[in-house]
Amino acid sequence: MQGKMTTFRNKRYKNLLGSVDEDPMATVANLFDVAMVFAVVLILAMFTALSVPGLLSSKDDIAIIKNPGSDDMEIITKKGVEIDHYQISNEEIGGDGQRLGVAYRLPSGEVVYVPEKKTSKN
Repeated sequence: MQGKMTTFRNKRYKNLLGSVDEDPMATVANLFDVAMVFAVVLILAMFTALSVPGLLSSKDDIAIIKNPGSDDMEIITKKGVEIDHYQISNEEIGGDGQRLGVAYRLPSGEVVYVPEKKTSKN
């Protein structure tokens, strides 16, 4: 009985060890697949950590200010699916318009806008 068990074990281990891949590059292909999965997971984690899903969602309204306080400051706003891009400049413009109100800067740095009262022209 002991002899039969030994030959059965030897066959089982021989089958396990004997199943060698014919292609030596198969291991490299598997490593490439693992690296691609890792890269996708890393990108998804970065999007989540940086709150980027808000940029991709049409439900959220977002405003981004690039280079605040500098000469090349830009404001990017997203309302629904519409994205607007504004560049700030020191150039003065003129034209016909209507005065809408007055803005005051408080000592705390906040800006308060006070709309003008509508006046009727007779």
